[in-house]
Amino acid sequence: MQDFEPVPFYPRRYLSNGHLQTIIGNYLHRIDALPPPLSELVEVSPATQDQIASQVLCHCHWQPDAATKPAAIIVHGLEGSSNSQYVVGNANKLWRAGCSIIRMNMRNCGGTEQLSPTLYHSGLSGDVRAVMDYFLATRHLQSVSLIGYSMGGNLVLKLAGELGTEAPPQLHSVIGVSPAVDLGPSADALHRPFNRLYEWKFLRALLKRFRRKAALFPRAYDVKRADYIHSLRQFDDEITAIYSGFSGADDYYFRAAAGRVLDQIAVPTLILHAADDPFVYITPESRSLIAANPSITYVEPAHGGHCAFLASADPSKNDDGYWAESTLLRFLLAHA
Repeated sequence: MQDFEPVPFYPRRYLSNGHLQTIIGNYLHRIDALPPPLSELVEVSPATQDQIASQVLCHCHWQPDAATKPAAIIVHGLEGSSNSQYVVGNANKLWRAGCSIIRMNMRNCGGTEQLSPTLYHSGLSGDVRAVMDYFLATRHLQSVSLIGYSMGGNLVLKLAGELGTEAPPQLHSVIGVSPAVDLGPSADALHRPFNRLYEWKFLRALLKRFRRKAALFPRAYDVKRADYIHSLRQFDDEITAIYSGFSGADDYYFRAAAGRVLDQIAVPTLILHAADDPFVYITPESRSLIAANPSITYVEPAHGGHCAFLASADPSKNDDGYWAESTLLRFLLAHA
């Protein structure tokens, strides 16, 4: 095991504003030099008398002798996919460092609405567990890391907390970047006037996806529920909760949040969160749990926005300026 010490983050020139970091980081084009992926479908929920099984699509890149090499399962954020730019960026860095890559799509994401009769939501940490267990069994992996961004960060941290001291010995590290560990406060922050552009973007995509699901499964979903939805909390109250077994948005936010189980994480864990993240809010209660857990390394630079962390590039050091990606790679290798 190598020592890990995070390098301080200094934002790229003129990008010290969290909103600028978030917006520009979301749209910067990434070069993809990965080999063609192997697509694998993983069953995450069995068929019942009333429903077909739920499957998720994983895009995999296997190193030679993959069983003995570190492997990373990368989980995207809300309305993202295995092709999200931060997933592609991380996958390329990890691949060059000798890691095998599993780019996991959540249920319905990446054009897979037909593979699951259910919606996806922030509480489905069991899906990440199913993917991890599948590849541990089929590829005999000896070292696995879970990497999650935003909503995906909540999923991998929630799973780590649920596993506690019973995590598979092959799970060597867990990493959350801008993780939405406190769902309710973050949903409320998203609805603030200066964050409405982000909320509108997420909501528009969620409503389009719900209408596609209703067209595929008309007996399961009432498409009219998508009418007159004006906030993420309203969407979660009137759609996510209704179709996912929660009594309402507050019940969903409480039960699905990783914040409840941060104290139970026993695997080496890294959390990267910017103090100027526009809409992911980590409560004082969650911060206390993080601070008290020796398994968690928490790094919170003053700047970085949401899932961005754009620093100045330094070609002489082979540094492309994507600080979060470089930092998490070093943490992963330190525990692989």
